[in-house]
Amino acid sequence: MKKIILAIAAVSTFFAACNNSSDADKVSATDAQEVMTSGDTLNANVAESNVEWLASKGLGKLEIGKTQHHGSFKLQSGYLLVDSSNAITGGKFIIDIKTLKTDDMSDTGYAHKLEGHLLSPDFFNADTFATASLEITAVAAGVDTVGLLMKDATHTITGNLTLKNVTKSISFPAKVSQANGVITADANFTFDRTQWNLSYGNDKSFKDKFIHPDVTLKIHTVCSK
Repeated sequence: MKKIILAIAAVSTFFAACNNSSDADKVSATDAQEVMTSGDTLNANVAESNVEWLASKGLGKLEIGKTQHHGSFKLQSGYLLVDSSNAITGGKFIIDIKTLKTDDMSDTGYAHKLEGHLLSPDFFNADTFATASLEITAVAAGVDTVGLLMKDATHTITGNLTLKNVTKSISFPAKVSQANGVITADANFTFDRTQWNLSYGNDKSFKDKFIHPDVTLKIHTVCSK
């Protein structure tokens, strides 16, 4: 059985993915691109898939547990499209926003309060926009290494990122490898959340309550026939 593991890393200042964003490359958002639909379908194993986030606030020094928090989402569904040589031609992954959790707080009361605020209309407005998605539109071998933070990247992935019903195209470096019928891909990128109408706390006059506009997402998916 062919299995495909797709790991996409992302962090946000509103959301920043994972515990370390130092190697996250900044991406630019453009108009949504046409989606490729050709290839064999491999469905995501949502039990083995996950999405992580990291958020930061304030204008001072970043400190885990004080100005940064990290957590997770669950993947609702997803799939990859591959050609006869197992090269990725497309795919789509849907994140269940309402499964947002914080993973770094011992005070469960405060954790639930933060989760509720992130799910509120101030941020994700999860009752109205219950999912987010990344739909792959192109995968190209090779990367532009000038200024690249992800030193082991092998491919450039382009996809339509949808948050709060706003869809924009982004391209980011990724490490893609294949062995024994298994494809793995890892990426780490940041983007400006305000371009997806995630604007709360973006005014620097908020000082300690300021939430940085740059975002990074980290997604790990496992797909198979």
